[in-house]
Formats: sequence, C-alpha cells, structure tokens
Amino acid sequence: MSILVTGAAGYIGSVCSEVLISRGMSVIALDSLLEGHRGAVPPGATFCQVDLADRAQLEAVFTKHKVDAVMHFAAEALVAKSMREPSIFYATNVASGVNLLDAVTRHGVKKFIFSSTAATYGEPRIVPIPEDHPKAPINPYGKSKLTFEQILADYKLYTGLKYVTLRYFNAAGASNTCGENHRVETHLIPRVLEAAAGSLPHVDVFGTDYPTPDGTCVRDYIHVLDIADSHVRALEEIDRVTGEAFNVGNSCGFSILEVIDAAERITGRKIPRKLGPRRPGDPAVLVASKEKLKRVLGWEASHSSLEEIIQSAWTWKQKHPNGYAQNASA
Repeated sequence: MSILVTGAAGYIGSVCSEVLISRGMSVIALDSLLEGHRGAVPPGATFCQVDLADRAQLEAVFTKHKVDAVMHFAAEALVAKSMREPSIFYATNVASGVNLLDAVTRHGVKKFIFSSTAATYGEPRIVPIPEDHPKAPINPYGKSKLTFEQILADYKLYTGLKYVTLRYFNAAGASNTCGENHRVETHLIPRVLEAAAGSLPHVDVFGTDYPTPDGTCVRDYIHVLDIADSHVRALEEIDRVTGEAFNVGNSCGFSILEVIDAAERITGRKIPRKLGPRRPGDPAVLVASKEKLKRVLGWEASHSSLEEIIQSAWTWKQKHPNGYAQNASA
C-alpha cells in the first residue's frame, strides 16, 4: 500500500512515516519545509517538497505517484500564534486542506486519516473527555481543525471519501531515530529537557491559579509511537469505521509541575522553573477518554507512561543535542 503523508518532515508526520515504512508500506512524504526538517524524513520515503497551498504542485504529485491513502498531518499548530494570527490557521488548516481533498477527489483516492486535536473540545464539561462532548474550541487553532472535520463529513457525502479523524492530546516522546525539534518550540516536555540540558535557563510555567490540584494546567500525554500506531490501526479498519472520530490518549493527566518533577528524576538534573501568568487560549484540563478507541478498534496506548515518554525524548535529545540542525538541509 502506498501512503501519502503530509507534514512528513514534521514531528508526528516523520515518526508516522517511519512506522509505516517499518511495516512494509510505501510512503510519499510531502512537506513544504517551512517548519519541518528534511533530515527528519525517513530515508525509505519518497520526498516531495510541496506546499499544499499550491494546487499545481499537488496535482503533479498525484499524477506522478500512485496513492492508496492519505495521512494528513500538515498544519499550523501553535495555539498562542493562532490567537495572534488567526488568518494563517484558516489559510493553512482549512483552505490548503481543501486543496488536498480536491486532489484526492480528482485522483480517486478514497482513504483519508486526519490528524485532529483535543483543542476542538474547548473547556471540557466532562473529564475524561468523550468524543461526543460538545465542540466549543476557544482558539483559532481548534476552530480551524473542527472546521476541517466538518468539511471531511461533507466530502464523504459528496465523493464517497472514507475517512477517520484522530483527535490526540499532547504528543510527546521520540522513536529511536525521530524526535521533537520544532523551529519555535513551545511544547512542554522538549522545553523541560532543554532546561535540563542547560540550553534554556528555566522552564516557563504559564498560570498557577487554574482549578487543578497544584494550580497548573493538566494534560494527557501520548507517546508519538502510539499516535503512529493508532493511525495504522485506523487505516486498517477504515472501511468499517468511516466517518468516525477517535480520541488518542491515556485517560490520565499530569500537571506541568508533575511533568517537570518527573523529568528531574529521569535526567538526574535540577530544572529551574519560572512561574508566570496564564496564556490566552489554554484550558485548565485536557484529558481524553480512551474508551471508544479501545471498544471500537481494540486499540490502546502501549508506550505512554509519563516515564517512558520523557525517557525516550531525553535519550533522543542526548543523541541529537542540536536536533536536526547538524543536517545541512534541515
């Protein structure tokens, strides 16, 4: 099977590409390299530098390569940036996604796995959050992802597209070869490990007055290898579960301070922290209900203890202290 992976030079897309190749699938890896790193794309993939905003570039890829299914990771994903510059999120996550869907339609591709987010739920009324929870995103990032979910439903009726939406919570951890190395790093665990390594003077803790046990935000962390595995499982069962959305998480949350404390234990290093005010657009608690994925697809995470996540990320960071920067084409 030949899988087109968008955002394949990014964090989750690169790991998913790696896992697909390891399971005998062909990967056509698309990325604009505006945010991704060429060095993150697995060597077994066929790489195409493509901007999804360019319909001609997309058409050329689908004309040249046989595509059996699409896994769509490419997106603008920084919540704080979405509050400042919402137009970029609607242009990239909605308009460029429609370009991709139109290419998929023209070339008769019928299988599509969408990388969505817990941000579609907004402030949760129920924790852990079930998939049928009301969708009330509180930032343009979540709104743009929810809009694309709704567009997928329209394309299912319009073209017969078979799709599955996976809403995951906080992706973290690393494989043996691919790890988290954003050009602008805002995610907690890599920043905590940068502070442990001495490349950051401290970890910023945004908000200590949330209604949580220690006053800091609580999040559900899911290992990036588990995310990749869930995508493969969804693709295997897409004929049976088309149109469904699934949370990918652990039904277990950890606060920011708990994550920092765990990282201190694993790295054996003191990690300074700087307490500050809340960021706009951050819900207090985001924890997934994992029950639907377990019940319907017989799947649950197997790598996602907080310790295993942090240990894998720390191991990767020690092997790649500069991320992908040592690669001239990063």
